[in-house]
Amino acid sequence: MTGPDLGIWFVGAFGSVASTTALGLAALRKGLAGSTGLVSEHPLVRQLPLPPFSRFVIGGHDVRRSSLESTVRELHRRSGVFDAELIDRCRDQLAEWTENVVPGVAQRSGPAVERLADWTQEQGNQMPPREAAERIAADIQAFRERWGLRHVILVNLASTEPPLELTEVHSDLVRFEAELDRPGSPAVPASLIYALAAIRSGCSYVNFTPSPGINVPVLTELAAKQGTLYAGQDGKTGETLLKTVLAPMFQRRNLRVLSWVGHNIFGNRDGLVLDDPTHKASKVKTKDAVLNQILGYTPQTVVSIEFVESLDDWKTAWDHVHFEGFLGTKMVLQFTWQGCDSLLAAPLVIDLVRLTAYEWESGGRGLQRHLACFFKRPLGVDTHDFFEQWRLLEEYVQERVTAQEKTARPQTAPSA
Repeated sequence: MTGPDLGIWFVGAFGSVASTTALGLAALRKGLAGSTGLVSEHPLVRQLPLPPFSRFVIGGHDVRRSSLESTVRELHRRSGVFDAELIDRCRDQLAEWTENVVPGVAQRSGPAVERLADWTQEQGNQMPPREAAERIAADIQAFRERWGLRHVILVNLASTEPPLELTEVHSDLVRFEAELDRPGSPAVPASLIYALAAIRSGCSYVNFTPSPGINVPVLTELAAKQGTLYAGQDGKTGETLLKTVLAPMFQRRNLRVLSWVGHNIFGNRDGLVLDDPTHKASKVKTKDAVLNQILGYTPQTVVSIEFVESLDDWKTAWDHVHFEGFLGTKMVLQFTWQGCDSLLAAPLVIDLVRLTAYEWESGGRGLQRHLACFFKRPLGVDTHDFFEQWRLLEEYVQERVTAQEKTARPQTAPSA
């Protein structure tokens, strides 16, 4: 087996999702895990020659002192997930990848994150954003050189930032460049700094969080100039996934949704951060945006997110859908969804890096619209209907398979 030549750089590397992703990737590399939950192993997607798991190595930034092994053992102890023997058999790989994680930047990440941060770069919250981005880029370059990597994909898995109010600074490159020299600028929170570093260091970029990241005009402009490959925003793993599957049913059966109430409770560190109202507002916004577009009208909606510590990583959602049927009859659909937050998200992260790496090696650049089905707020795609989003992926795969077949087809010599 040849050594890895593709890097995954996690922002929030010691968080539950990144650590679960690392354990899953290590288990897959060692042949200790099956492919259930991986979209990249779906029969449709397997038609593409995606890079094997062995080609990836993990590094990243975090603002908390920890390790990949300690996080997965905490998940095992508190949430009852994973097999202890599996962790033991992967601990050497987790330890090796932990050595690639360095102190991160928490600048303007919000009060809840800043309270947890104990491992930031020196004076990280006071340095100018430009300097912070340069340090991040230098860390990624050192990782690239240490492992001899052909390409690095930066994946944002950090805790959700408070909402960012877009101003002229975010639309005018000259003003934005000036803002980069302003220490602790409120206009340039950590997610923008990491996106800027990814663009300028030649990385691909995936945003699995509700935080803006690359999704501001000046950064998408820079990404276009640089040819950066990117995708996002906010991974779709649970209740919102069900909304985007069920809402098309109501729309296509011409049943009128009167109200849709979704109550979400979970107890992991992400839940602790979202317990702060300044952070929660960003998450509620992305969860509450899908129904209007799918239904074509605006029912009454209520979305709540509450921290219940005893649930640990088990995310539970209860939804109450009040709808009108034939002859004005009002009816109700209720469902309860419970899943392990990190184990819902981690396989999607592996899918996204494999598909992004494949697209990069195929010469692709720019926004990956075909990955819309992975996100609550897919960039560059107007529809939230899961089945329409899946069709984008189907069309992409078919186009690539057809192109591969044409390339492989022997050329017939012209007749004399």
